[in-house]
Amino acid sequence: MARSRFRSDRGLTLRMGGVSLGLGVLYLAFAAILYQTPVGALGFVIVLGLAWGQWYFSDSLALKSMKAQVVEPHQAPELHAMIDRLCALADMPKPRVAVAVTDMPNAFATGRTPSHSAVCVTTGIMQRLDADELEGVLAHELSHVANRDVTVMTVASSIGLLAGFITRYGMYFGGMFSGGRGRDNNNGGPAFIVVFLVSLLVYAVSFVLTRSLSRYRELSADRSGAYMTGRPSKLSSALVKISGEMASIPNRDLRESQAMSAFFFAPAINREAIGALFSTHPPLQQRLDQLARVSAELSEQG
Repeated sequence: MARSRFRSDRGLTLRMGGVSLGLGVLYLAFAAILYQTPVGALGFVIVLGLAWGQWYFSDSLALKSMKAQVVEPHQAPELHAMIDRLCALADMPKPRVAVAVTDMPNAFATGRTPSHSAVCVTTGIMQRLDADELEGVLAHELSHVANRDVTVMTVASSIGLLAGFITRYGMYFGGMFSGGRGRDNNNGGPAFIVVFLVSLLVYAVSFVLTRSLSRYRELSADRSGAYMTGRPSKLSSALVKISGEMASIPNRDLRESQAMSAFFFAPAINREAIGALFSTHPPLQQRLDQLARVSAELSEQG
């Protein structure tokens, strides 16, 4: 966990370690099986290169997926002032600041390290929240960066995406590599069928690991952000406002943002969406109950 003034969370640290270990074993097994296919070492290098690229360029890729633009202090002075204050309180490097032009009220943090990270807010969230509520959301997002859980989530997501890619196109490549004549190509098809099945398993396991970490890290960030600002009620207010507004966002806009849902402050789904069954976030009431406990604790200390 990064050294900052955000409260440490032993539960988050243990979960991050467990997920990292599980994903490491999963990735090595996946690469070893891929190495046995007709693609051989080339397939291993491709998967390794894609995973590295997903991690190294994670902040840029995430911002591009939301069509977000990095803004300078003179372009968004109030937003920068809030982040400057929070970074000073937390004693952490200031991330890049970006804004995505969309009516969907949300925010997210991304990046491979605290020194190479970005915090993005949408125009929708800035229009709907007051200054104190927005500061609570930004504290939540900065805690993700300081705790490095956003890095683990990025790696976890990249492995799932690679497995999903091979699951989708494995049969095509299998046909391509088994289409030639001769004994050397006789096993191309069956080999890729094995890869296809293993990819399904890898995707399923990475999905479960990612979801289990994602839900806990949101609760941890809520706690950390609330303690840092000292105003958990403002974070609760922001959660209620954003969750209520999601129902009014067109489904088309929500679908376009699904790839980033695990990184958002609030899930990009409405209450009727079947995706709620596989939510990357804990239930709203659970988050509000936790913030109420933090508020009571701060009141007692005061």
